[in-house]
Amino acid sequence: MMKTSKKSIYRSGLEEKVADELTQLGVKFHYEPPGWVQYRKPHSKYKPDFVLPNGIIVETKGQFLSSDRSKHKLIKEQNPDLVIRFVFSNSKTKIGSKSKTTYGMWCSRYGFEYADKSIPTSWLNEELSPQQKEASLCLVRCEKKRKK
Repeated sequence: MMKTSKKSIYRSGLEEKVADELTQLGVKFHYEPPGWVQYRKPHSKYKPDFVLPNGIIVETKGQFLSSDRSKHKLIKEQNPDLVIRFVFSNSKTKIGSKSKTTYGMWCSRYGFEYADKSIPTSWLNEELSPQQKEASLCLVRCEKKRKK
């Protein structure tokens, strides 16, 4: 559900905070670009929170539910050129009340980079391979095609 404040188009306070930080840094980004990442479950689609100019996809998470974790494992497996990273409210949160595994531990286990509260500057300055960059920026170009 979208946040309903007059000023915000973001779905959560964390998304709004990350967007504000990117704006203050002068980083142009695409919020929930019009394109979808296709994956089979048997068939589903995923809309990223943010696509940075360098092609890195950033997903912001307060809660990281089992369904989110399963979805992102499938997306990574079926779209190996996408570079998806997470910004958590708190990466030390346990994935379940009886689990010792934290959100951050899960990310490390499955090869996702993550951060707490903000996008690290190193992500903003990182250069991806042309193939990786193209894989995510095609999500943004869908908007340009639709507007023509």
